[in-house]
Amino acid sequence: MRLTISPLRLELRDTFRIAREASDVRDNLLVKITDDDGAEGLGEAAPSRFYGQSADSARAALQRLQIPAGTDALLLEDLLEGLRPQLAGQGAAMAAVDMALHDLVAKKLNLPLCRFFSLDPDKVPQTSFTIGLAPLDEMKRKAQEAAGYPILKVKLGTDRDRDIIRTIRSVSDLPIRVDANASWSVEAAIRNIAWLRDEGIELVEQPVAKDDLEGLRRVTQASPLPIIADESAMTPRDVVALRGCVHGINIKLAKCGGLRQAMKMIHVARAQQMSIMLGCFIESSLGITAAAHLTPLIDFADLDGHLLIRDDPIRGVQLRNGRLMIPDRPGIGVQPVTDGGFT
Repeated sequence: MRLTISPLRLELRDTFRIAREASDVRDNLLVKITDDDGAEGLGEAAPSRFYGQSADSARAALQRLQIPAGTDALLLEDLLEGLRPQLAGQGAAMAAVDMALHDLVAKKLNLPLCRFFSLDPDKVPQTSFTIGLAPLDEMKRKAQEAAGYPILKVKLGTDRDRDIIRTIRSVSDLPIRVDANASWSVEAAIRNIAWLRDEGIELVEQPVAKDDLEGLRRVTQASPLPIIADESAMTPRDVVALRGCVHGINIKLAKCGGLRQAMKMIHVARAQQMSIMLGCFIESSLGITAAAHLTPLIDFADLDGHLLIRDDPIRGVQLRNGRLMIPDRPGIGVQPVTDGGFT
């Protein structure tokens, strides 16, 4: 198999801020894997600095990757487990390879990826639309502009969190999910969540530091709202460790290493009676559409990263009444926006 890596620079519509960082552009990677029959599979690497990754580190890891000669792509489980050690610490790069191989195999079988997983593409939840941190007047404007979406996700983690919610509530009565991105102390989280309950908040994502499992447990025990772990939930093993600490987990392909690992996390979480959110980083429609194929298995979708970029180079999943309409094409089902194809 031949692996090709291309830059995928995504310019954002507005500066996107969360509690720990801000960006105007994201440098992702487009990965293409071609087999001896000429079949192609596509994947996207969306590295995050928070997890010690960058476009450069992902590219370097991918350039070193050795796919054994004569590999049968249909044996995906063995193939991916064999490649995973080569991409240790580079979850976004692993996710791109995982996506590309799933895309390739599903295309060879002439099946949309969700059908390859035996899932019903009509059973998808509504997705939220994220409002990043900004001056209050800008967040108010974004909330007004997002009136066509069914659910808002609001970033918190500042000394004006209550003002943010009051401001958004002044112009929107939509359900709101909040994400503190691990920025609150345990005591502040308990106080904030008690207040948020009366503001019609649906759930709270990652209130405290990712390694503070006891803190998560204390917050969850005191919380009148569902608590969802994001940064704390990277692997299936993490999901086991989170039992009793949270009500649910947020899975991201670029965080966990792709569709195969995401599926394992879903099954482990269900066995522990946890709810499941499927989220994303800022990605093109390639990464978002790949994740969307798993949405029939989950409770909450937060797949809006492609909506935050200025000129999405890829056409894939579409929104209808706030729901992600999965393409009925083989594989992931994406197409280039221009006629030039994928490089």
